[in-house]
Amino acid sequence: MTESQTTGSPYAPHTDDEQAAMLEAVGADTVEELFDIPDAVEFDGEFGIDTRTERETRELVRSILDRNDDLTELLGRGHYGYYVPSVVDHLADRSEFLTSYTQYQPEVSQGFLQALFEYQSLLVELTGLEIANCSMYDAATALGEAATLAERVRSTSGTRVLVPDLLRDGRRSTLENYVAGTDLVVEEYPTEDGGVDFGALEETVDEDVVMVYAENPTVRGTIEERLAEIGDLTEESDALFVLGSDPVALSLLQRPADVGADVVVGDASVLGLPTSYGMGLGLFACREDYLRQVPGRLVGASDDATDRRAYTLTLQTREQHIRRERATSNICTNQAWVALRTAMHAASLGPNGMVDLAKRGVRRAEELADRLDELEGVTAPVHDRRHFREFVATVDEPAATVAADLEDRGFAVHVVDDHEIQICTAGASDEEIDEFAETFSEVVR
Repeated sequence: MTESQTTGSPYAPHTDDEQAAMLEAVGADTVEELFDIPDAVEFDGEFGIDTRTERETRELVRSILDRNDDLTELLGRGHYGYYVPSVVDHLADRSEFLTSYTQYQPEVSQGFLQALFEYQSLLVELTGLEIANCSMYDAATALGEAATLAERVRSTSGTRVLVPDLLRDGRRSTLENYVAGTDLVVEEYPTEDGGVDFGALEETVDEDVVMVYAENPTVRGTIEERLAEIGDLTEESDALFVLGSDPVALSLLQRPADVGADVVVGDASVLGLPTSYGMGLGLFACREDYLRQVPGRLVGASDDATDRRAYTLTLQTREQHIRRERATSNICTNQAWVALRTAMHAASLGPNGMVDLAKRGVRRAEELADRLDELEGVTAPVHDRRHFREFVATVDEPAATVAADLEDRGFAVHVVDDHEIQICTAGASDEEIDEFAETFSEVVR
């Protein structure tokens, strides 16, 4: 037995004498003194898990899952579950994809790299921007990366990042975490009737604003009508215009590049994944001017020695690949498999299919709002503008009571305010929508 094997760790092959020397250098008597672990959470050597057979384990897991409520979810607000064609599961579950990690060896990863290149190309076509990233955690971290990019590329000094007062708490807190180590400060600008209060924004924007963020559609499902004016305003003040959206919405709405957006962020997993309760795929696209400032990594296309088209990871500006002080980000995720699923779903739909899916989201949300608006004590939608996928309704009764009664009858909706609820039609079948409308009429009767 070698000396390193006696230490119990092949990764830290220290002899007793070496450990004693290191402890003496830091002024500690034992290794345990280096760790301050509360007794309540310190491992006592026992897991406390009873031994079970495979059959018993299956029965236990099934009994736990059976405790979940079987609800028709009409939740939305950033998490959407569209029907995913079976071809996506069949192809994405192939071992070549499931067992692949980062495609560091292009010579054995051409198929996967090409799929990611097509995913990037899809985002480029939808946004009108020249560069798209294939490795972001989710929409919130993509927004944080956009803020730090804005600080790096803005030609004059500026510290203020402006976001709408409707921004979801989770995205706001992630953004705050991202800018905590910089001079940037996050400030709100007001919204009116579910959209940007442009007059108030115009008064707020000055030369100290580094970035303005807006969403289309908004968290309340409304369509933002003054994006081009926001783009002009940010250009005049030399700030970056960052727009939040997603691939389904982008297939129908104005292209971000056409309204002056410099960066587009969002969640691309609205295609390829069902509602995943937090897991997503960050969308990040930007102008070519910022190519060398993009976080994460890009898949590039070139020619090999035999003049065949070849793909490889390129411009990996994260801290694992270049000197730390030159890194643009510490993003180190490999969201490639999720991006692959998104690309597969989009390809299976095709351009016309994606437009049809988006139009269906507009039609069904507005039709359901009209049905609920006919009920006494209900106003739907709250905002006098077009909606996409979801809408907010007011109810005379307490919103929490209405939501609880709906939950008892098998439906989940968001409580937004004392008398406001939000309803999303994405992922629900027409039959479920009809049943919900009938149930809703009974609850508010």
